[in-house]
Amino acid sequence: MSKRTVTLIPGDGIGPEITDAVKKVFGALQAPIEWEEVPAGMTAMEEYGELLPKALLDSVARNRVVLKGPITTPIGEGFRSVNIELRQHFDLFASIRPCKSVEAIPTPYQDVDLIVIRENTEGLYAGLEYYDERLGIIDTIARITHKGCERIVRAGFEYAKRNGRKRVTLVHKANILKQAGAAFLRAGKMVAPEYPEIEIDDYIIDNMCMQLVTRPQRFDVIVTTNLFGDILSDLAAGLVGGLGVAAGANIGTQVAMFEAVHGSAPDIAGKNIANPTALLKSGVMMLTHLGEAQLAQRLEAALDLTLQNKDECTRDLGGLSGTDEFADHIIRHLEHDVELIDS
Repeated sequence: MSKRTVTLIPGDGIGPEITDAVKKVFGALQAPIEWEEVPAGMTAMEEYGELLPKALLDSVARNRVVLKGPITTPIGEGFRSVNIELRQHFDLFASIRPCKSVEAIPTPYQDVDLIVIRENTEGLYAGLEYYDERLGIIDTIARITHKGCERIVRAGFEYAKRNGRKRVTLVHKANILKQAGAAFLRAGKMVAPEYPEIEIDDYIIDNMCMQLVTRPQRFDVIVTTNLFGDILSDLAAGLVGGLGVAAGANIGTQVAMFEAVHGSAPDIAGKNIANPTALLKSGVMMLTHLGEAQLAQRLEAALDLTLQNKDECTRDLGGLSGTDEFADHIIRHLEHDVELIDS
C-alpha cells in the first residue's frame, strides 16, 4: 500500500502524550500513514513565536488531512481560539461528532446512536465583536449566510444518505431569531426534497436540549448552527460517557481535520494518566475518510475490547492503566485479531 502523509498536530498539555499513544497504535496497525508533525497553539508559540506558524499552514494545505490533539484556549482573555482560526482558514465548515453508546462505559442512557453536525465557520463564532468603552456596550454579531445554511444542511443529508441514516433533525431558534432561523429552515425546505428517502423534522434549541436528556434514542442526524452545535455536541457526548470518549471531525471541500474534542488538561500533563480514546476514535474516522475502512474496523474493535476490560482502562474510566499501558493493551488486542484472521 502506498503511504499517505498526514499532518499531525500534537497540541498542548496532554496532547503530546495522547498523540504518542496514537502513533504507537497506528504503527502496530500497520496503517499506511506517514506523520508530518507540526506544532500549533502554545507549543508553537514557544518554538516559532506564532500560534499558527506558516510551516503548519503549508503542511495542512499540502497534505489535506490532519489529526490534531487538544490545544489550549484562554477563557475570557488572551488570544482567539486556534481551533476556530484553523476552521476558518481552511473553510472546515462541517463539524461531525458521532455519539454512540459503548456497552463497556455505563451511563444512564443506553442505545444512543446519533450524529451532531454543526456549522463550523459562521454564527457568533465569526468573531465580530465591538466594544463601546464610553457606554460600556459590547455588540457581538452572529453572521449567517444563505450559502452557509444550505451547505451545512446538505452536508447533513449527504451524511445520512452515505451512512444509511433515516432522519435529519434541524435545530434552530426561529421563534426569536426570526431572520437567522428562517434562513436555516428555508435551507432545509430547499434541500430535503432531493433526499426523499430521508425524513426531516425540526426543534427549537431549548426544547432539543430537553428532548436529548429524556429520549435521545429517537434522534439520528442532528444539524444545527455554530453555537447551538457547540453546546449540543458536548451534551450528546455526555450521554455516552463524556468528551474523553467522543470523536470529532472538521470537514471542508479541500481539507479534513480529525481531533480530540476535549481540552488540553494541563493539570495532568506529563503524568502518563491521560486517556487517548477520543483521539483514537477520531483516528478511526480519519482511516474511514482515507478509504481504509478495514483498518478502521480493526482499530475500533481492538479499542472496544480494551474498554470492556476495566483493568486495562485509564483511571478516568475506572481502570488501572496509564496512557502507555492503555495503548499496549489495544496493540495486544490488534495482534490477537491478526492471529484469528491468520488461523
